[in-house]
Amino acid sequence: MKSIFISMLFAFLASGALLLLILPLLRRMKAGQYILGYVKEHKNKGGTPTMGGLAFICAIVIVGFCTLGFNGGEVNLTLAITASFMVVGFLDDFIKIYHKENEGLKPYQKIIFQISIAAVAALYCYFNGITRLNIPFTGISADVSWGIIPLVIFIFTATVNCVNLTDGLDGLAGGTSCAYLFVLGVMLAIKGTYFSVLCFIGVGAVAAFLVFNVNKAAIFMGDTGSLALGGLISCLSVFSGNSLYIPIIGIMFVISGISVIVQVIYYKRTRKRVFLMAPLHHHFQMKGYTECKITFCYFALTAFVGIICLIFW
Repeated sequence: MKSIFISMLFAFLASGALLLLILPLLRRMKAGQYILGYVKEHKNKGGTPTMGGLAFICAIVIVGFCTLGFNGGEVNLTLAITASFMVVGFLDDFIKIYHKENEGLKPYQKIIFQISIAAVAALYCYFNGITRLNIPFTGISADVSWGIIPLVIFIFTATVNCVNLTDGLDGLAGGTSCAYLFVLGVMLAIKGTYFSVLCFIGVGAVAAFLVFNVNKAAIFMGDTGSLALGGLISCLSVFSGNSLYIPIIGIMFVISGISVIVQVIYYKRTRKRVFLMAPLHHHFQMKGYTECKITFCYFALTAFVGIICLIFW
């Protein structure tokens, strides 16, 4: 446990230091977030520096490699995949800033990048025998053999995009991810796996980012951070055999994704909306709830479900 706390502390300090370094740089470069006009509650956020994910993801990769870089291929692959999703997100954010609009990479380009990265993880799982899934609340596991390939590709693509959709309010994606990583870290620590260290490194790095990101945010993580967080959560869950816990502990991520799907399908069929605005956190915002309250509820619900999982772990 001592090594876990030390690694988490170093990740917190590294992330905080990197944020202090890049924040003035992003301001000088005018690397501000372009805010959609129809999100009237966010009209005063225009120009807030984005791509803050560079700091905490780099901290995770650096501290993670220095701490666990010689503990197996899964660790190094996790860090490489996380960094790869960070690069995809960075390209998306950079294009938005360069063209001064809210559209970066085309949707099909994002999907191609995401599936390509996910396929690497899927093939690694198959050829290295990581094909067993822990069944939540049962204490048993099942071997899905070659089925792990399409399953992992789906899990990565869904998780990355759902985390990305959750990144819509100050501290929302960061706080929810922090709760998820903490719960998963405790679960893996009980099992005695070194992946727990990487979970807590993520907690430390994201916690430092939240100091700058809670309302009113001084910096946004951007797709640079949200896509990478989704990749990190996917890797840690899949490689530890706990991918079926993603829709449970990550229930708020799932709700964000489903709310968008439901809204789009229903609107195309009826020209009416189920929610005032999707993802769901914007619906609550337009109902008059404050960003702080919504963010805390997302964090609290994630932690609550996580505690239930720990009770039966």
